[in-house]
Amino acid sequence: MIVAQARSPAFYRGYGVPDTVSARIDMIMLHLVLVLRRLRDSGEDGAAGQELFDLFCQDMDDNFREMGVGDLKVPKEMRRIAEAFYGRAQAYDAALDRGDEAALAGALERNVFGAPDPLGTPRLAAYMREAVRHLGGQNKTTLAFPDPEAVAPA
Repeated sequence: MIVAQARSPAFYRGYGVPDTVSARIDMIMLHLVLVLRRLRDSGEDGAAGQELFDLFCQDMDDNFREMGVGDLKVPKEMRRIAEAFYGRAQAYDAALDRGDEAALAGALERNVFGAPDPLGTPRLAAYMREAVRHLGGQNKTTLAFPDPEAVAPA
């Protein structure tokens, strides 16, 4: 569900997310943060979140190997992915917790867009806020993201 949503063409057409391997990984991380946040906010014991994070790591490992990254280099790439994920999770969660629009925009510009994007950044920030609201009202076994095309530009 996370990967399918992160690959939604709406993000790459309507939001201006760069269609690159790096940006696609960032979109997966962004959606993973949103689901983990939902699990945390619902008072889960952490097992479901850990299982989800483990699946993410296994998927990244498998993708590196499919892309031809050698066995000796995969652990280094996985450390890089883990560090990137934890940094993004901390930045997104802090900005969302505080309702800090400038911090959320800055994190999205750094991580997803790579530069200021006056159209994409506010729209992706609005999508994240809507996703938090949308996911918050759902049962953890039937989580679904909002339609990115239905989120109006901010």
